Amino acid sequence: MPQLSAKPINLSESEKADLEKLLRRSSTAQQIALRAKIILRASAGESHGAISRALNITKDTSRLWRNRWLELSDRKLSVEARLEDAARCGKPATFTLEQLTELYALACDPPEKYGRPISHWTPRELADELIAQKIVESISPRHVGRLLAEADLKPHQSGYWLHPPPTQRSKPRSKISARSMN
Repeated sequence: MPQLSAKPINLSESEKADLEKLLRRSSTAQQIALRAKIILRASAGESHGAISRALNITKDTSRLWRNRWLELSDRKLSVEARLEDAARCGKPATFTLEQLTELYALACDPPEKYGRPISHWTPRELADELIAQKIVESISPRHVGRLLAEADLKPHQSGYWLHPPPTQRSKPRSKISARSMN
């Protein structure tokens, strides 16, 4: 069975210089640097097998980035843009950053401020208040709990570190009498 050779990559001088500059730059992400190395080796005529052995990657990775480079070369993108990850499929974010910020601000305020007869926020109470204030159309208490956990917010504890309960406040010390010292 005949072996198919890899598609050749012909880099312009500016593209080659940009790839080499990416490799020299210390702030370049490692995955981008690896992809730049793959493209430079591919442009030198190396096979997928040789590239994979030299860079300790799979042939599929070498093939993927060679093909992606060739595919994106027609779009007149910058060198770095061609080495970026492709857009991933999936559902977009449900809530905006502003809505999340409102949730966090609400969780840090006392519930009494919003007419709630509770001492501490619960995910259910927060979800109800977010909907009542029309910050979001709908949100489940479970999702509110996950969002608070991701942000490491614990509204049920926030009042204690800001204002300790009256029973834990230190009492003024009385003067020690001379008799108690003996």
